[in-house]
Amino acid sequence: MGILSRFADIISANINALLDKAEDPEKMIDEYLRKMTKDLSQVKSETANVMAEETRTKRLLNENQAEIEKYTNLAKKALTSGNEGDAKTFLAKKQQVEEAGVGLQTAYATAHENAVKMRQLHDKLVKDINELNSRRQTIKAKVAIAKTQERISKYSSVGENSENSINKFRDMENKVDHMLDRANAISELNEAPTDEAESLAQKYGSSSLNVSVEEELAAMKKEMGLE
Repeated sequence: MGILSRFADIISANINALLDKAEDPEKMIDEYLRKMTKDLSQVKSETANVMAEETRTKRLLNENQAEIEKYTNLAKKALTSGNEGDAKTFLAKKQQVEEAGVGLQTAYATAHENAVKMRQLHDKLVKDINELNSRRQTIKAKVAIAKTQERISKYSSVGENSENSINKFRDMENKVDHMLDRANAISELNEAPTDEAESLAQKYGSSSLNVSVEEELAAMKKEMGLE
């Protein structure tokens, strides 16, 4: 039967094994879903035809069995009535019907086998499509998580680079502080030594100036009669 040969691989296909080997399971699932959904439409139509053929041959076989039973009963009635000739006529007809029934039995067996295979094919397609839809959602969720983890990893590397930059900045800052401290030390060393005698002279010179002012103030007050 043509439809069975065209879709025989669907029955034997191991969807899980195929997906496990796929480099891009999400893309492969979408491809399989498109193909299998298209196949399902054809399989469903052909399954209905095969099941209808099974029903038709079964009905013809049942009618044949009923006809055999009819002529058997007529032959018995003819014998009961003492009409042996009529009984032979009925039995001859019964044999013709039985011969036809052999062909009908073969046709029904074939139609039934085809119907079983087509129904298995149909049911497997439906099951696989449902499973693929379910796995598609799971895989998409895993892909989203994987992409998020990749982004986190990138940010982690950025954080590490930032930490390295901060450490380098601190090292440079320490070097600058050291340079500044060294420059201040050199500046201090470059200053002229302090002359202690000169410092004392300034001290006493200032004191003399203060005494003169006091004397002048006292003289002014005496002159003005303020004492």
